[in-house]
Amino acid sequence: MRHGNAHRKFGRSSSQRRALFAGLTASVLKHEQVKTTLPKAKEVRPMVEKMITLGKRGDLHARRQAFAVLRDDKVVAKLFSTLAERYKSRPGGYTRVLKAGFRYGDAAPMGVIELLDRDPDAKATDAGPTWENRDNDDDES
Repeated sequence: MRHGNAHRKFGRSSSQRRALFAGLTASVLKHEQVKTTLPKAKEVRPMVEKMITLGKRGDLHARRQAFAVLRDDKVVAKLFSTLAERYKSRPGGYTRVLKAGFRYGDAAPMGVIELLDRDPDAKATDAGPTWENRDNDDDES
């Protein structure tokens, strides 16, 4: 019987699951929209909501709690400045999960988790080096 076992396991150990959700949470806060499998999107939603609530609180302890999960200075800075300001009057419900069809390879149900009132330009920020200019960055030094 599964009484009291509320969350999905995803076939991972607890440390792997924690790392998966931390990475997805950081990606959602950074890009404001992430396409992943529907169960992962549904499971990461409470973590994203909690991080935004910490950002709205704004004190040093909340910042340290957020950094313990996210492990990225830029994402934490965005969370406590941009996102906290954007959602300061909203009492909760900062994200939505939309169904996005099925993945081609294994027919897994896909979903999009996104922030409400998101900035469409945030999705393209910090994409990293592209395939074309990947080798050119090393030659300049």
